[in-house]
Amino acid sequence: QVQLVESGGGLVQPGGSLRLSCAASGSFFSISVVGWHRQAPGKQRELVATITGGGSTNYADFVKGRFTISRDNAKKMVYLQMNSLKPEDTAVYYCNMWDFWGQGTQVTVSS
Repeated sequence: QVQLVESGGGLVQPGGSLRLSCAASGSFFSISVVGWHRQAPGKQRELVATITGGGSTNYADFVKGRFTISRDNAKKMVYLQMNSLKPEDTAVYYCNMWDFWGQGTQVTVSS
């Protein structure tokens, strides 16, 4: 069984930064692809970034150069460093591995 727990969301001003964390449980974490997704009110959930077990990353165009995904396999943690945040980044951010999802963490970018 896999459990994913996100944390680190909150309210931040435009241009600010936040670091999201995803704590995972279960086997095979170190060889699994983990992704961050987000869902804004009234919109479909969209992929933000993914990272393989070996550390290869992929980003959606709308976050390239601003967000960085990373992982610590020993701690079973995945992180999303978000810089230069914009109001349009406001959403619930979810961690995903295989068919499992966390409960999400709210990120609000507003002055």
